[in-house]
Amino acid sequence: MVQQGIVLGHIISKNGIELDKAKVELIVKLPPPTNVKGIRQFLGHAGFYRRFIKDFSKISKPLCELLVKDAKFVWDEKCQKSFEELKQFLTTAPIVRAPNWKLPFEVMCDASGLAMGAVLGKREDGKPYVIYYARKTLNEAQRNYTTTDKELLAVVFALDKFRAYLVGSFIVVFTDHSALKYLLTKQDAKARLIRWILLLQEFNLQIWDKKGVENVVADHLSRLVIAHDSHGLPINDDFPDESLMSIKVAPWYCHIANYLVTGEVPSEWSAQDKKHFFAKIHAYYCEEPFLFKYCADQIIKKCVPEQEQSGILSRCHDSACGGHFASQKIAMKVVQSGFWWPSLFKDAHSMCKGCDWCQRLGKLTRRNMMPLNPILIVDVFDVWGINFMGPFLISFGHSCILVGVDYVSKWVEAIPCRSNDHKVVLKFLKENIFSRFGVPKAIISDGGTHFCNKPFETLLAKYGVKHKVATPYHP
Repeated sequence: MVQQGIVLGHIISKNGIELDKAKVELIVKLPPPTNVKGIRQFLGHAGFYRRFIKDFSKISKPLCELLVKDAKFVWDEKCQKSFEELKQFLTTAPIVRAPNWKLPFEVMCDASGLAMGAVLGKREDGKPYVIYYARKTLNEAQRNYTTTDKELLAVVFALDKFRAYLVGSFIVVFTDHSALKYLLTKQDAKARLIRWILLLQEFNLQIWDKKGVENVVADHLSRLVIAHDSHGLPINDDFPDESLMSIKVAPWYCHIANYLVTGEVPSEWSAQDKKHFFAKIHAYYCEEPFLFKYCADQIIKKCVPEQEQSGILSRCHDSACGGHFASQKIAMKVVQSGFWWPSLFKDAHSMCKGCDWCQRLGKLTRRNMMPLNPILIVDVFDVWGINFMGPFLISFGHSCILVGVDYVSKWVEAIPCRSNDHKVVLKFLKENIFSRFGVPKAIISDGGTHFCNKPFETLLAKYGVKHKVATPYHP
């Protein structure tokens, strides 16, 4: 049907089916190793296909000599010739060939701290051969991912890159991270992992664990330090609402400030630009050197120029009062602080994606949360919690502290005491609570004998105070 052209990356011509050079471009442009570790990785890659390379030991001898203990690393013409010859074998038949659609595909994936590599291949008569090499450099946010996140990202990248081959076919994915086998059935995972797992649902795949020393091909590609980075666009894992306000516009701050001061707008603006500008300018006013906006919540907020935005976001996100919350909550903290700029939510999302601490921790689950128990809705000083602290080192004859806390205002009353008995409690209630703040409706304590005794219950019954006993350590 096709006399000449490209189908799935393979050139079809009168000579038959030939491999497109773009599939092996990564190996063709491979730079020579610069250290012993690089040579060991390259020889591991080439050795994986050594059964297809005649006289492999003879060809690779100059490179193997550099691996001898205490040998000086000198890259000479023999090494370069050996390197180029092995590259030639890795990019030609019989190692690289067109796919046999009757056999299952094999995808070898691996990720390192700087990149991820993948190889699409098949196994015929027990011998592996290559269909496609691929590699992708990690961006700044992805370098901060945990090991599991990076390894799963490598799988998602490989399946996205080789999708035209893999849809509708059985796939075996080899990885050296055994935890990935259980992620497909794990329910309590981070949102990012769940999103990636959903992307894998369209493929008929199995994930097999392969030791790192055996997964040498993908391991080599993921650790290459090369200037060029072919093969593939980054994985688009953004939600639609995270891409709002991503259109690049002219600097908004200076145009609004200049108009409020001089009454002029840029001459190059079209009528539509001016109409859009004047429709929103009524919400702004200027008090030199600051610009303010009257927002929809009827609160006046300060407009922040570009050079100050990162400092405010950092303060609300990773400072002592930040807490490393998600992008929506960080943006709301900025708004509540009285600041505003158009790309606030987008910038908050970008900061969270680039935060090392956030990328490593991920989303908090119910297992990580503290139990949240409702507190009675009462007025101030109606409910008090009391408890003893100590014993401490004796100071002026005192060894304990009796503490009372109002549940509404969190007001604290504390007295030092020589012993933790019921007499101290009765005196504390009469002199520090009842006489100063009035008789409460309820008092909460633990089940200690200094709180659960007849004189204490008699006093509370006399004033009509309800006594609630909580579990130990939690009043």
